[in-house]
Amino acid sequence: MKRPIIAITMGDPAGIGPEITVKALSKQDLYERCAPVVIGDLSVLKKALIYTGLTDLQLHPIANVKEAVFQPGLIDVLDMGLADSEKLAIGQVSKMAGEAAFQYVKKVIELAMEGKVDATVTNPLNKEAINLAGHHYAGHTEIYAKLTDTPKYTMMLAHKDFRVVHVSTHVSLREACDKVRKERVLEVIEIANKACLAMGIEKPVIGVAGLNPHSGENGLFGREEIDEIIPAIEAAKLKGIQTEGPVPPDTIFSKAIGGWYDMVVAMYHDQGHIPLKVTGFVFNRKLNKWDAVEGVNITLGLPIIRTSVDHGTAFDQAGTGTASEVSLINAIDYAIRFAGKK
Repeated sequence: MKRPIIAITMGDPAGIGPEITVKALSKQDLYERCAPVVIGDLSVLKKALIYTGLTDLQLHPIANVKEAVFQPGLIDVLDMGLADSEKLAIGQVSKMAGEAAFQYVKKVIELAMEGKVDATVTNPLNKEAINLAGHHYAGHTEIYAKLTDTPKYTMMLAHKDFRVVHVSTHVSLREACDKVRKERVLEVIEIANKACLAMGIEKPVIGVAGLNPHSGENGLFGREEIDEIIPAIEAAKLKGIQTEGPVPPDTIFSKAIGGWYDMVVAMYHDQGHIPLKVTGFVFNRKLNKWDAVEGVNITLGLPIIRTSVDHGTAFDQAGTGTASEVSLINAIDYAIRFAGKK
């Protein structure tokens, strides 16, 4: 079976992206599932090999994807030459790193839109850094939407088979409440259903969270459920989508983890992010370290495939070689899954 070509951005050069990239691509079995290529800077990745102790790995600089060899032990790198590793301050926000991180993302989008790669995977960038570089976006999701000219999209988070999509993400909580409208809720339900089908789930069940405590208690604690969410659910059912809700936000995620739903529609950023990260991020008190930092961020509704780690640049860990690559491997596996169904 032909392996899908997965383009992976290096992320902010001053963060943990380069280190978790070489860690992930040190796994021989990954090359049995896909053909990975890194979009980044060769000089930064050379230092990442030293930080992680993976000096037996070799870096293979390429000018285009056709030159990649996709062999274990040899990491193909489309070298952008944007970050000077000698001037780069590891673990610090900088305009240079922000510019580089943005250009890596722009490049993978171009490669995917041109059909030169089958899917894209992004490592973390720093929002302050890309804004310092003059690129005024709230994050990856908005960059992808803008550069692919996609008006209808949503963020999906996943940890194993626990999945959440969002009606709104990077806006204030006050503004998020105003964005709970029938048309948008229905739009996200439809995108969620389509994504489940794309992953091979034959008869998806979509659970829709309420906005208010107890889903409004029949209007006692707010009318958003009555006026906006329930009409959206009814409209989805008329389209043949198996949809349940509005389910009180304090119970819907436990039900989803228990297998009741294939996807949950959350009404705003933290409503969906908190349960995913409580599940996927596990800190060991006794050893004073993270046992797990897992989860995948996926942008749905795009004409191309984009998955990502579900954590930030972790500047405090950068340069130590200790950051976990598990979230990145999970993101690559989700990209492979979507590419296989494309």
